[in-house]
Amino acid sequence: MTAWNKGKRVGQKKAFKLEDIWRIRIRLEIEHNLEQLVLFNLAIDSKLRSCDLITLKVRDIASSGLIQSRAMIEQQKTHREVQFEITPKTQQCLTQWVHEKQLAPSDFIFP
Repeated sequence: MTAWNKGKRVGQKKAFKLEDIWRIRIRLEIEHNLEQLVLFNLAIDSKLRSCDLITLKVRDIASSGLIQSRAMIEQQKTHREVQFEITPKTQQCLTQWVHEKQLAPSDFIFP
């Protein structure tokens, strides 16, 4: 009997290199895949799990129609409040996404 993970990497994966992040961003921009670009940028900025990102609402990151430079949410797994910065590039993408999809403050960012 052999172990299911024999020969496979287990544990934490290597972090992205800066050049890898830029390659992915450029690819998503070229493909005009705004939803994936926003999701990727938010993931990089916040370092949150995907389950936390998909439950974000517009009101969590914006006030009076403007994307904030900082946001605070409670993580599902740890139930801890986490504050993170939203970079200008991500703010720009988010603004475009919210306007394109005509999202209200109570709407999920990723419906």
